[in-house]
Amino acid sequence: MEDVIELLQESAQSVAFGLELPDEDDLVMIEEELFIPLPSDLRLFLLELSNLVIGSLEPVTITDPQAHTHLPDVAANAWDIGVPRNLIPICETAQGYYCISEANEISLWQGQQQTDDIWPSIWHWAKDVWLGS
Repeated sequence: MEDVIELLQESAQSVAFGLELPDEDDLVMIEEELFIPLPSDLRLFLLELSNLVIGSLEPVTITDPQAHTHLPDVAANAWDIGVPRNLIPICETAQGYYCISEANEISLWQGQQQTDDIWPSIWHWAKDVWLGS
């Protein structure tokens, strides 16, 4: 996991106006808004990497409620089209939503249908999908 975090940080594009990283209080506020606890991998991902710009994918963020990647808005949209409520979307794409389970497993959902694409953790997904986007 630490190797993947370092790799992602080194691969990030520099941007003039980036997002701030959240703190624990921000995470608690989001959990209260979603009415669901954030899986441990997602918590660490948000705390360490949610300010990075890498490739063409834009994972969820929580520090700017106006951002199109703001987690509560992305989650509401995903749940409205049929993604199960116990999953939290981590990234919206043209193919659907990458979602994380309570067990930290990532899967790709297209509406109410889970595809065959599954990663054992957000770190595998970040290295295999986000970094390569």
